[in-house]
Amino acid sequence: MKNLSNAAKAAMQKAYAPYSNYSVGAAVRGSNGEVYSGCNVENAAYPLGNCAETSAIAAMIAGGEREIAEVFIMTKGAKPGTPCGGCRQRLAEFASADVLVHCALEGGEVNTYTMGELLPHAFDLKEQ
Repeated sequence: MKNLSNAAKAAMQKAYAPYSNYSVGAAVRGSNGEVYSGCNVENAAYPLGNCAETSAIAAMIAGGEREIAEVFIMTKGAKPGTPCGGCRQRLAEFASADVLVHCALEGGEVNTYTMGELLPHAFDLKEQ
């Protein structure tokens, strides 16, 4: 988990968040063992920015991986942030319900959930 934490922290430090001042970094470990990271990128034409989770997933897909094995999200703030609803569905597209999602503060507090806990009734094309 340490490599995921480090990747998420490094990405968070590169976030572009001049409007919310809420920097987020995300790292996903693919089933191939590789770590892919991303940060949030805001835009003056809200809501055209990208969430950190979305950026990390895009890096994973560009790297040729299609399956998430673990997720680590790091934020600055009073409590660890969890993925927004849209990102929960995006993560669920590539992660099974038992995949761990670690939500942490830069200072060290970590809350861990499964994808199933974060999005219990995810839309899934395989079940349609």
